[in-house]
Amino acid sequence: MPGDQNAKLVHICFHGIGTPSPGLNAADERYFVGRDLFLAVLDDVFGKRHVELSFDDGYASDIEIALPAVTERGLSARFFPVAGHLGRPGYLDAGAVRQLASSGMTVGSHGMWHRSWRRMAPPEHHEELVHARRILEAAAGTAIDSAACPRGAYDRRVLASLREHGYVTVFTSDRRRGCTGAWLQPRYSVRCDDTIHTVRDGILSGPRLAERARGAAASRVKAWR
Repeated sequence: MPGDQNAKLVHICFHGIGTPSPGLNAADERYFVGRDLFLAVLDDVFGKRHVELSFDDGYASDIEIALPAVTERGLSARFFPVAGHLGRPGYLDAGAVRQLASSGMTVGSHGMWHRSWRRMAPPEHHEELVHARRILEAAAGTAIDSAACPRGAYDRRVLASLREHGYVTVFTSDRRRGCTGAWLQPRYSVRCDDTIHTVRDGILSGPRLAERARGAAASRVKAWR
């Protein structure tokens, strides 16, 4: 795959693993998956060079479950914590973010407060795209040049701001395949109602042609609205 700028990639995104912390809202609980499913997916993608892994939101399960399982299999992953949640119960703290980076994982930004980056005033954009990155860079002890759009929300103004602030890769939740070397990378999120069969059939095997076309069209609409 190195050097092939048109090679297809499958980005699989996890959020929380195991039991959600008390007080989490129902929408976020939908993105918590069982440990057994998580491990089964890791075993399925082992050795598949076209599959990449990422973890959003910065839940404590990133360090308690995900990191040991990923490193045990010799895999790598990207982690996108929410800067404003560091140190809260059920979330990573700064030391855990440093541990992820020192273990060879890539740390990116998921913003400051896990709010949509669309329709924000300039001060809010600065907090989300600049200040949050500085907090995460201090925690990780390394530069951060990738970002994941909270709640999968973006438009051309958001993308222009991300380019302006020097992010070299931006990840979305558009549920389609990406291409090696692309600046904008879509991902498939695994959710609580998934099984190993839905992951294999709907993600790893690739969507049907009509689904791919709809996904590509939706991404174009988001990027130009």
